[in-house]
Amino acid sequence: MSLAKPWRELDRSTVGSAPDRYALYELGDADGDTVGFGTGVLRDELKEALAYGDAATVRWELADSPDHAERLLADHVEE
Repeated sequence: MSLAKPWRELDRSTVGSAPDRYALYELGDADGDTVGFGTGVLRDELKEALAYGDAATVRWELADSPDHAERLLADHVEE
């Protein structure tokens, strides 16, 4: 199930403004279709996603810890 957040363009300004915190993130293509989910330190993960160029958009939900991010991911995958 997708996150209930608006898509943001995955570009350098988005990466630069992303919090340096753990999060669940969702990557999307240019049409707004989900191409994948991930967890980790958001800014680091988005830098990598931008470098690989596999996604055009992103949205996220912040987490309090790595475990919390993994629980958020499990909740979204199960739905």
